[in-house]
Formats: sequence, C-alpha cells, structure tokens
Amino acid sequence: MNTIAPTAERLLTTFGLGHRKPASGTWGSMPPVIFAFVLGWIGIATPSVYALYVLALVLIFVIFSAACVIWGTDAEARWKKDPGQVVADETAGQCVTLLMIPTAMMGNFVSLFFTMIGAFLLFRAFDILKPWPAGAMQNIRGGWGILLDDWIAGFMAGIVIWIIHSAF
Repeated sequence: MNTIAPTAERLLTTFGLGHRKPASGTWGSMPPVIFAFVLGWIGIATPSVYALYVLALVLIFVIFSAACVIWGTDAEARWKKDPGQVVADETAGQCVTLLMIPTAMMGNFVSLFFTMIGAFLLFRAFDILKPWPAGAMQNIRGGWGILLDDWIAGFMAGIVIWIIHSAF
C-alpha cells in the first residue's frame, strides 16, 4: 500500500474530516464556511476591513489547492481515483464561493447567517451534481482532476449568489 506523509494526509483530508462518514465532502466544505461566518460575525467581512477576509480565505484556498495538486497523485495511488478521503478540494472549492459573496450580503447577523448557509448549500449542490464543465474535469488524472471540478462548482455557486443578490 502506498503511504502518504502525515502532514500531507492531514491537509488532503482537511485535518481528518475526509475520514468522517457519511458525506465526507460535506464535512470538508464546512470549515471555510464556519471560518468565514466567524470573520463576518466579528466584523472582518465589512467593507472597511474586507481585505483581511479575502486574505484569510485566499490563504486557505491556496494551501488546500496546493495539497491537492502536490499530493493528489499519491492519494489516488493509495485510495482510488478522486478518493472520498481527500476533501481538500471541497475546502478549496468552498473558498471560491465564499470569496464571491458581495459584502452587502454580510451586513448584519441574519443576512450573514443565511448567506453562509446558502453558499454552503449551493456549493454542495454544484459539487454533487457536477454540471458541465465541472464533471468533465474529473477525467483529468491526479491532483488537478481532484481539484478543478470543485473550483468550477464553487464558481457556479458564486454566480448564483450574485444573481440572487442582484435580484434583491
């Protein structure tokens, strides 16, 4: 059996959440949403300090995306193609959605709360359904194949949030 270094496994599984059942991808999507909610709740998602919110989420996005790209091939050799244990892709993809949320949707606690729930549910729906071109990305081998469908699902969810925001 192929082995993966402990640090790599911690990142690939988003600190073990990828081993949680059922729906490991759902577990892997939760940390950035909770983190973004807390940042919004303490006022870091407001326009005056929005750069800190962006910086924090971009950092999470880069770390977990890099984990997929660097160790994705090793993870597939150990577990299988696009393994359920690897949820770093969900963590990174959820960040894409969270980075696209208009600051106006995070102005008060109630709006922030429902926006975060909506961002989470939309991302999970697009990640599970994998509409084109997201589904096609899974044909790519290794870390990029694990990751790209989640980036696209995150982007699609973000577009829906912008449409909802524009409608109200």
